[in-house]
Amino acid sequence: MACLLEAPLRISVLSEVTATSRHYVDRLFDPDPQKVLQGVIDMKNAVIGNNKQKANLIVLGAVPRLLYLLQQSSSSLELRTECAVVLGSLAMGTENNIKSLVDCHIIPALLQGLLSPDLIFIEACLRCLRTVFISPVTPVQLLYTDPTVIPHLMSLLSNSQRTQEYITQIFSHCCKTPEHQTVLFNHGAIQNIAPLLISPSYKVRMQALKCFSVLAYENTQVSMTLVNVLVDGELLSQVFVKMMQRDQPIEMQLTAAKCLTYMCRAGAIRTDDNCIVLKTLPCLVRMCSKEHLLEERVEGAETLAYLMEPDVELQRIASTTDHLVAMLADYFKYPSSVSAITDIKRLDHDLKHAHELRQAAFKVYASLGSNDEDIRKKITETENMMDRIVSGLSESSIKVRLAAVRCLHSLSRSVQQLRTSFHDHAVWKPLMKLLQNAPDEVLVMASSTLCNLLLEFSPSKEPILESGVIELLCSLTQSDSPALRVNGIWALMNMAFQADQKVKVEIVRCLGTEQLFRLLSDPDGNVLMKTLGLLRNLLSTRPHIDQIMSSHGKQIMQAVTLILEAEHSIEVKEQTLCILANIADGNTAKELIMTNDDMLQKIKYYMGHSNVKLQLAATFCVSNLIWNEEEGSQERQDKLREIGFVDILHKLTQSSDPNLSDRAKTALQQYLA
Repeated sequence: MACLLEAPLRISVLSEVTATSRHYVDRLFDPDPQKVLQGVIDMKNAVIGNNKQKANLIVLGAVPRLLYLLQQSSSSLELRTECAVVLGSLAMGTENNIKSLVDCHIIPALLQGLLSPDLIFIEACLRCLRTVFISPVTPVQLLYTDPTVIPHLMSLLSNSQRTQEYITQIFSHCCKTPEHQTVLFNHGAIQNIAPLLISPSYKVRMQALKCFSVLAYENTQVSMTLVNVLVDGELLSQVFVKMMQRDQPIEMQLTAAKCLTYMCRAGAIRTDDNCIVLKTLPCLVRMCSKEHLLEERVEGAETLAYLMEPDVELQRIASTTDHLVAMLADYFKYPSSVSAITDIKRLDHDLKHAHELRQAAFKVYASLGSNDEDIRKKITETENMMDRIVSGLSESSIKVRLAAVRCLHSLSRSVQQLRTSFHDHAVWKPLMKLLQNAPDEVLVMASSTLCNLLLEFSPSKEPILESGVIELLCSLTQSDSPALRVNGIWALMNMAFQADQKVKVEIVRCLGTEQLFRLLSDPDGNVLMKTLGLLRNLLSTRPHIDQIMSSHGKQIMQAVTLILEAEHSIEVKEQTLCILANIADGNTAKELIMTNDDMLQKIKYYMGHSNVKLQLAATFCVSNLIWNEEEGSQERQDKLREIGFVDILHKLTQSSDPNLSDRAKTALQQYLA
């Protein structure tokens, strides 16, 4: 069955195709083997550099016949080799060509060919396999279907420079998941590929280096092994350092820097190691400069962002290296109308990919500004930076939007920036727009940023409140994603802090008690903690406490009971006891505790707990219940004395923890007043 192109060909075109190309295919069926061989050679010459001819031959069914001839033991070695060469040439065409080849099962046929003893034939099969596998439309899993393939490819590595180049290129393109890394690692990829780093062939060195970068990415096992590998008596990390020298090709410098970056991020090299601070980081900053090609600047910046993301010291060093912050500002002006690019093709390419530069710049700014206040200030003071971030939030490219919101999130950790730049540029408006309709990963970042904009010292808090954000946040708490549930509830918690009664009532109304209590039994610990934080903020200031408890007291007390009885962390229990202490501070709400003997026994139990934090919170609760100046305090004091609270308070005055003994003494004074 012929493998057809996806796009249907019109009849008139087909007749033309048939006339010019049919004879090439017909000759493949000649009974004379010599004529078949000559036909394949002529076909090879006809398709070189001619995509139209390649497509025609595929449509006319050349591929199944070539694969048949390739696999026939009766075919001469020369014929089989020429078939592999033609198939490799057809694979050099469009993505549709590759799809057609894959659909005709070219991969198993070529892998079978690798079992031949003939090196020239093996190289032709490998060259074709390489071309097929580097295409984005080829499913890489096809390399791993048969478990004997990877070990066989490893055994072929030593055969010639060509086999080394093709096989390492196949590995680096087909290593996409942690499972793939493990398969290659377990079959000796490191010891087999390491010697290739000093091959006389640049292509082999380069492909071996790319292999190590994909093997080490986010893989501790591989990275820890690489650190101890010796190549010709030299540590692998030092081989990578030499490959980053300025006299090496840019591609090699960049890939070596990626290898060291990934090893560092996986914990195999310390962030203060000289090979990172003095070699890798400066090399990556150098890649961000104007004289490099667009893709080099993008890759350099993205790798740099990844390298310094978790380390404040690297962020500080990078921020003062080669005017990096100002250098990245150029990423937004590229390519300009006065661009020095004279190559029209290059200019066209760069115009199409300029958004990648903006994305990379936002990523670096996000990493740079994630900890240090001075660096954040430096970023926001860079020309039009806030305007650029704001416009980045509404770009058509989802990747740019995500990187821009990451950058914004990083800067929103600064009180100073929240009060100045964020307010001046009304950043909350595009952020709210972004929250209306975005994929989850953008939503997570945007809602995290919103949490910071809702802190009480942020001038954006008021206008955000007026924009009807509560409903949006309540809907986030119902998400399947734990990160979105956390952010939704966290933002509501920040909003409820010292808020007007009107806002609190609206939060409770919109969230609904059912959802609130569902969140209190959420399997995610962060969601539970933030929900308790929200409840604590809602139950602050007496009129608010009394109002909320009068309408929802029964359910809230039930939830508190369940949490105090269940297996939860100290932090969760402490937060719950603090909520109870807030309830005890209400005028009428405290009766819900006083009339609940089971709850009083729980408070008593936690006063005698081994953890000081829980003892403190429980004692605080008692203090609020017996406070003298309040109506009915005498009856409450008497009741608690009867249950044995006074004896416990006396014991706690002797505590070695000064806070706890002071709190107990303050409570006892209520009895003496």
